[in-house]
Amino acid sequence: MLAREQKTNIIEKYKTHTSDTGSPEVQIALLSERIGQLTEHFRTHKKDHASRRGLLMMVSRRRGLLDYLKKYDTERYKAVIQKLGIRK
Repeated sequence: MLAREQKTNIIEKYKTHTSDTGSPEVQIALLSERIGQLTEHFRTHKKDHASRRGLLMMVSRRRGLLDYLKKYDTERYKAVIQKLGIRK
């Protein structure tokens, strides 16, 4: 889970307008942060397969949001992947 302060900082950084909390950019950024935290968790807990399933679901959800953004607004897609460093 993300701490409340972490979550608000991420939302502030990636929001598209003043009251934005659910745009694809914000959702992708929040999922990326949680994915990063779980990846660190697996470095020490290699046999935690239940959490690994959750990680795979999060990666799949993020992939779907990225595909949506790429389909409807390529410039926003490029900006998000550059900010987050997701792709090459």
